[in-house]
Amino acid sequence: MRGLDAITLKQLRALYAVARTGSITAAAESLRLTPPAVHSQIKGLEGIVEATLLHRATDSAGSQLTAEGQALLRAAERIEAVLSQGLSQVRALSDGHAGRVTLGVVSTGKYFAPSLVKRLKESLPGIEIVLRVGNRTEVIADLERGAVDMAIMGRPPRHPVVVAEPLGSHPHGIVAAPDHPLAGKPTVAAEALMSETFLAREDGSGTRILMARYLDRIGEGQIVEMVEMGTNETIKQAVIAGLGIAFLSLHTVMDELRFGRLVQLNAPGLPILRQWFLVWPDDAPLGPAAERVHQAIVALRGGFLPGTSAS
Repeated sequence: MRGLDAITLKQLRALYAVARTGSITAAAESLRLTPPAVHSQIKGLEGIVEATLLHRATDSAGSQLTAEGQALLRAAERIEAVLSQGLSQVRALSDGHAGRVTLGVVSTGKYFAPSLVKRLKESLPGIEIVLRVGNRTEVIADLERGAVDMAIMGRPPRHPVVVAEPLGSHPHGIVAAPDHPLAGKPTVAAEALMSETFLAREDGSGTRILMARYLDRIGEGQIVEMVEMGTNETIKQAVIAGLGIAFLSLHTVMDELRFGRLVQLNAPGLPILRQWFLVWPDDAPLGPAAERVHQAIVALRGGFLPGTSAS
């Protein structure tokens, strides 16, 4: 028996047509071929498998598959089914109805990103959406090396060059424990803030960058005491415990503000309103599935972003 790679789809389809129509002549008509062409396909297939596949009636009444022919026919039907499924998947991928999309999110956005992904999966059930969370430096690196299709972040990076689409407002403010001496004051002077200990994120964090610019502006270059902590959760618990105050995205402290575990300080120029952006590399156009995810996120008009409660 010759190798399987010698069998062609034309041969299998000729066998299937004969089985379906009952004769080589009728099979030729259905395939828009001549009877000799169909006969040649069947003979070639018989030569490959080294078995007789058709019983040809002597009175020209038609042809029937042998047991060997029936076995090969069942295999041919499975092949056709798998090919049909594969073509459907190809069409779904080309149309953006299927595929895998990796969405990068800066760590500040992890407070709303899971609910956003849930909404996307409900509206785009054929698309697998993978969430990848990191600080600003990590997300930018992911964009540069193509580890994410797109990302949600604050200020878009200069490098790589990206397409940036605004999604909604992103407020920042200073929070403290409810019993902090500055809590509840109508206005907190810049001098009072600069004498406090600030609990801050690591270098590379977008929040840390924005905080540094704010303090430099109101303090005119004065250096504040700062304690670095790795996560927003750690910072929040430390502020609640009275270890200092913190400049944070207000989207990260929604529950704490709502239930009175933290309060916002009425400091000059606060809250600072920035924007959330959906970004992707300018030189890497979105694929069909990613484009559908992009359109779905934009269509929400920022409805997935939490509101903020001032205390």
